[in-house]
Amino acid sequence: DGEFSAKRASTALPRCLLLPLADNKQKTDRVLVRVQDLIPEKADQLIWLRARVHTSRAKGKQCFLVLRQQQFNLQALVAVGDRASKQMVKFAANITKESIVDVEAFVRTVEQKIESCSQQDVELHIERIFVISQAEPRLPLQLEDAVRPDGDGEEEGRATVNQDTKLDNRVIDLRTTTSQAIFRLQSGVCQLFRDTLTEKGFVEIQTPKIISAASEGGANVFTVSYFKTSAYLAQSPQLYKQMCICGDFEKVFCVGPVFRAEDSNTHRHLTEFVGLDIEMAFSYHYHEVIDSITDTMVRIFKGLRDNFQTEIQTVNKQFPSEPFKFLEPTLRLEYTEAVAMLHEAGVEMGDEEDLSTPNEKLLGRLVKEKYDTDFYVLDKYPLAVRPFYTMPDPNNPKYSNSYDMFMRGEEILSGAQRVHDAQLLTDRANHHQIDLEKIKAYIDSFRYGAPPHGGGGIGLERVCMLYLGLHNIRQTSMFPRDPKRLTP
Repeated sequence: DGEFSAKRASTALPRCLLLPLADNKQKTDRVLVRVQDLIPEKADQLIWLRARVHTSRAKGKQCFLVLRQQQFNLQALVAVGDRASKQMVKFAANITKESIVDVEAFVRTVEQKIESCSQQDVELHIERIFVISQAEPRLPLQLEDAVRPDGDGEEEGRATVNQDTKLDNRVIDLRTTTSQAIFRLQSGVCQLFRDTLTEKGFVEIQTPKIISAASEGGANVFTVSYFKTSAYLAQSPQLYKQMCICGDFEKVFCVGPVFRAEDSNTHRHLTEFVGLDIEMAFSYHYHEVIDSITDTMVRIFKGLRDNFQTEIQTVNKQFPSEPFKFLEPTLRLEYTEAVAMLHEAGVEMGDEEDLSTPNEKLLGRLVKEKYDTDFYVLDKYPLAVRPFYTMPDPNNPKYSNSYDMFMRGEEILSGAQRVHDAQLLTDRANHHQIDLEKIKAYIDSFRYGAPPHGGGGIGLERVCMLYLGLHNIRQTSMFPRDPKRLTP
């Protein structure tokens, strides 16, 4: 199995070896260092390191390896001398890409910066190398091809990897610097969302995803068999967030999957995505809710800007984009103002018509030109285009106390003040021709006193995609689900 050892009379332990599976019979006090910690200050120390073989090339009596750990990598060298035999150099050169190795090596400073590695000022001089887990020689895709900017490959005749190949081989694709950066940033969005809301006195809740009636009404719902009957996958935690408000939690949020059975094969639709949902009671005006949500979003944007520059720059190398801009306080426009801006730009649409995707994008450009922000709120949507539980505007029955939030001209949040009166809710449901029997539990939760409240739902993958200026939501969903993809 390619196992051999370059033993010396003087050393009992081999210098290079393919280890048997899970060779962890003995505990060891050996400390493995991290690649990112290897800096000039560590020069001349003898260290142990576990990493993947990113690339290897043999050159005469030497073999150069690039060893990688997540988004960090460094150069390592095996050279024929009193510590390494010819066989050892050959052994190192034959280790397949992506194999996991343990190396014992001296850290040495270099005279010329190693531009191609994250650790540019040091390299390793390998004393011993053991293969912990061997990768198959044929990889489904090459990592360097997967991070090549679009367009770079074509000119030089080098390969780029298409989206489906990446997603079919997601385990390999997740190892690329771009994917590592995207999903570390995504983790940051969730962390900032939770920390900000917890600090504001919100309580995190968990809501059921198997429900008895479609949460948003309509046809875009997945039906699942439930013993002798049918159930649905939740299109939103709407009902349960509101029940928690009626149950006196006052301010709640949840992070969880949301399902939409829409046969939409676009750059921004998934059939399952992660919803960051907020609901809160307010004192006098639903703008208190808008202010809470926009403040949370601004805290997220600042946290990403201040703590994730490395990740942002990494993604930018492959997918260049302008830095994300936002204002404090957040810009809030009324729907009628937006329609007027679109009319001025030559768009023909009715005052109570919903915004089409192209018009949303155009509006985003117009707002950016006029106000220099990528993030804004559109308030007071026409009542006719919103769900039945939306509170009508008390001053103008054609409009409603509802709002959307946009990043780079695409919607990331939909929200509203909710109807908290059982009779008005019944009237609105009848107006929308909804079967009252199916939403009885929902309406009943408002019969025993309910505070005025509102909230909204944010799509995590959309926030990450638009913050980074990416153009496909599948890049920010770890294992995306769309009408054509159910695996891996």
